[in-house]
Amino acid sequence: MHNTTQSLTAIALQKFKKNFWGVFSFGYIIVLIFISLFAYVLAPDNSENANQMHLSINSKPPGFEVEMLVVPVDEKPTTSLSNYFFGFPNTVTEIPIKSYAIRGNTIEYEEYTNEPSLKIIKQLSLDRFSEVTDVKDIEMKFIRTQTFYLGTDKYGRDLLSRMLIGSRVSISIGFVAVIISLVVGLFFGAIGGYFGGKTDALVMWLVNIIWSIPTLLLVIAITLALGKGFWQVFIAVGLTMWVEVARVVRGQVISVKEMQYVTAARALGFSDFRIIFNHILPNIMAPVIVISAANFASAILVESGLSFLGLGAQPPIPSWGSIIKDHYSYIILGKPYLAMVPGLAIMLLTLAFMMMGNALRDALDVKE
Repeated sequence: MHNTTQSLTAIALQKFKKNFWGVFSFGYIIVLIFISLFAYVLAPDNSENANQMHLSINSKPPGFEVEMLVVPVDEKPTTSLSNYFFGFPNTVTEIPIKSYAIRGNTIEYEEYTNEPSLKIIKQLSLDRFSEVTDVKDIEMKFIRTQTFYLGTDKYGRDLLSRMLIGSRVSISIGFVAVIISLVVGLFFGAIGGYFGGKTDALVMWLVNIIWSIPTLLLVIAITLALGKGFWQVFIAVGLTMWVEVARVVRGQVISVKEMQYVTAARALGFSDFRIIFNHILPNIMAPVIVISAANFASAILVESGLSFLGLGAQPPIPSWGSIIKDHYSYIILGKPYLAMVPGLAIMLLTLAFMMMGNALRDALDVKE
């Protein structure tokens, strides 16, 4: 007779695979992480922070097309591997045009404008275009039709590129905030639950104080203390989310610290911290993993709220919250998509983490 046994991890993995929405959400998150990592490779505007502005074509609808005259700059900056992850230097000047004509040694073009009364015609010497041997080369290499698939923002920047690069902020703050909350929450929750007495009372007093302060207000206070910036927001959000982890860990440690394997570890003379970090914590990580998924979603929402208030990632760094902040007034001006696109992205990412957290909860439930 052949008996096969499976580890608890393998059983949990099988249960997770059977949850369609959990697997779908996990796949969606992985795809979005991949997109955020290679955003500058995928974005139509691969300049640093996707910050190429064309004020003449601001607030255009999705699918808008325009002819672009691409004028090379005098000096071409060198590119490196890091540019594929942090953006490429601007090597050209893009000019939206309505029409153009080549006359002798100059190119005459009409700049794009919505007002016929503001028609502007300019000329540019063909000497500005390097490596041009024929007039047709200019039309092939330096005049192109550009499509803005999600339209343009109020500064005429490509909204799709800003959304792709802005995904980095939301995903990054989720990871950093969860890591900080895990490190701080596991430490305080474990020592409070294991040692009990005055240590536990002190930990719970600190947890209750932090818990009583509204999250957004606490984040704003920490942000003001640390200063505005990219990493300051990450730290601020992380320092407000550890209390939930600490409460869960404390309760789990209290429930398992009297079990036989902990008693055996004490009898063998192991130190308290070895028992906590090598024996207790590995056996109580299931609920911590679930709450971390929920904290990931909460961190994204908090960062979006901070960016909306102007306390998040500072311009020109794009983030979904700051894009909503820049365009929420357009909802009543007949162009709601400028605010709805980032809002929908935030909703879908948050929903994916919540559904994955629910699937993990079901998979790690040993009672089923």
